[in-house]
Amino acid sequence: MLREIVMNLLHNLGGRAEVDRYLREFTGSGRYAVIKVGGGLIEDDLEELASAIVFMHHVGLTPVVVHGAGPQLTKALEQSEIESRFVDGLRVTTPEVLGAAQRVFQSVGAELSDAIDARGVRARPLSLGVFTADQTANAALGHVGEVVRIDAGSIRRACELGQVPVVAPIGTSAHGQLLNINADTATRALAIELDATKIIYLTPTGGILNQDGRVIPAVNCTEDLEPMLESGLINGGMARKLIEIRDLLDALDEHASVSITSPAKIARELFTHRGSGTLVRRGRPIKIQVGVDGLDTDRIVELLEQSFGRILDPGYIESLAEATIYLAGDYAAIAILKEHRSGWYLDKLGLSERAQGIGLGASLWNRVRRDHPSLYWRSRSTNEANKWYLSRADGMQRAGEWVVFWYGIDSREQIESCIRDALSLGHSFGEQTRSALAVPEHTSKEEPAHAG
Repeated sequence: MLREIVMNLLHNLGGRAEVDRYLREFTGSGRYAVIKVGGGLIEDDLEELASAIVFMHHVGLTPVVVHGAGPQLTKALEQSEIESRFVDGLRVTTPEVLGAAQRVFQSVGAELSDAIDARGVRARPLSLGVFTADQTANAALGHVGEVVRIDAGSIRRACELGQVPVVAPIGTSAHGQLLNINADTATRALAIELDATKIIYLTPTGGILNQDGRVIPAVNCTEDLEPMLESGLINGGMARKLIEIRDLLDALDEHASVSITSPAKIARELFTHRGSGTLVRRGRPIKIQVGVDGLDTDRIVELLEQSFGRILDPGYIESLAEATIYLAGDYAAIAILKEHRSGWYLDKLGLSERAQGIGLGASLWNRVRRDHPSLYWRSRSTNEANKWYLSRADGMQRAGEWVVFWYGIDSREQIESCIRDALSLGHSFGEQTRSALAVPEHTSKEEPAHAG
């Protein structure tokens, strides 16, 4: 009964087909979702955090929680008048700090477990016995460990019994010495050991933030990460976090993904195309070429017709001999650009449902924008994607059934030339397909978006 209620709520949040697709991707026997929770969230947002974990359990995910306890440990040390020192952002773990850390981790793990239990799902706190570690080579950090082996037996047994493991980042050396492990390091090691399909970082920020403090919705590490670092779009701790996530994804299956979001927005992030946080995937390079030689034109036609919900003009493919074509995700997303007398024109942007679900639309757009400092395109005035286009354009003009957008064009004369050219173009789609989605020409079936 409870699962049915949760599923109905999910289907109201996104479309039934949309939600069911993600359920198939994330749920099932042996598909683990490793969740990293900071001590600050446990301290400040315990009720919502526990509800989010219970929600994931009820929809069929297999959640494994790794928790930190930074703020709680700092307070405990202050109360005991034990000095806190840091090296490169990591706490120095003296014997006194280690003793306090063990007590605090046990207490915080029990607190989170009790909150999960109170919502009808059994949690199993695991403060020791999971991580075997060697003391770090950086002697200045003291009793800090690097994971060398994981005993996941207790975690797997708990999951088989329908329990939620709540794991503390405390390791034991081969000689029985307790060692403090960075919670992100522990999360990474555990995700690799369990071959997790989903890794979730629950944070107060709700995602990776750019330099303006806005959440970046999607990152294709192969295409996006280096340009983001070089441009300064992300820096400092956010940049380090993304680099660590890239390294983690490199060690997992190609289809694994990482979501960074807040407890309140976990359902929208995981189960809708638009998401609510940052989705990170390893990704693949975007293929770029002039003309269609060597491409599967049948798959291009299928993608465009699926995306636009209309039958493509039979002669359209022949018009692409000199067009620049961007293909992403094994024919999951396409951008077609043509050089006109007025400048570069975005002729088609087509995204499959799968492309929207993994953030390919944003990656494709970012690559086009890097390659083309100026561009213009048109969209039907009824297109739901126009708000998204407007946020990325320098200007727009409505003209009857069309809206013409542009960026990187300053001359009024050139802008007028682009508008005239865009409005003069014919239609490349005919009648609607049986599964028509009523999607306007020169756009995707909804604004480029993402989910987990």
